[in-house]
Amino acid sequence: MPQIGWSELSVIIVIAILVIGPKELPIIMKKFGSWIRSIKSYTSQFQNSLEEISDLNIDDENIQDTKKKVDKKKSKLDT
Repeated sequence: MPQIGWSELSVIIVIAILVIGPKELPIIMKKFGSWIRSIKSYTSQFQNSLEEISDLNIDDENIQDTKKKVDKKKSKLDT
């Protein structure tokens, strides 16, 4: 991940003030912040969904293993 130093950040701020203007810069920064928040929210929801899916797969594997063990014990009891 690229790292931004103070000098690069100050150049970005100066360019933003010149291009956008000092009156509209706070408005655009608020919009940018809300976009970042929504992106973080979506990625968090996606990550939680993946974790739930992996938990379900683990549970399914445990259930299948348990069924196999029960079947083996039943077959031993039947003989």
